[in-house]
Amino acid sequence: MQNTTNTLILLAAVAWGLQILFGWLQVNRFNKAFDLLCKQGKVGIGRTKGRFKAKVVIAVAFDENQYVVDSLIMKGYTVFSRPQKITILQGLHYSEITPEKIFPTDKNAREALAEALQLK
Repeated sequence: MQNTTNTLILLAAVAWGLQILFGWLQVNRFNKAFDLLCKQGKVGIGRTKGRFKAKVVIAVAFDENQYVVDSLIMKGYTVFSRPQKITILQGLHYSEITPEKIFPTDKNAREALAEALQLK
């Protein structure tokens, strides 16, 4: 009984350590991509809210004429999601972006994009 308990505690500790490591790697990847985005213009960022749904983070960089110069999206339930470009936004003017048209089937991405468009 003692060996089984120790084994379970060890497995839980290893899993927790891996979760911390992979979470740190994910944040690190996002921060690098976000830093590159910030160098390209004014950036709006949005994310979904809620506890038990896939998280989506969207960042959009605009030039001085409010055209999209670059963007990124990161979505998923796990620490294995990576930032990716949203190619459909490239070159669009701020006034041309409609979240419902960009992401017609992804409610979470629409929510994050709508928040990202509220530049502060």
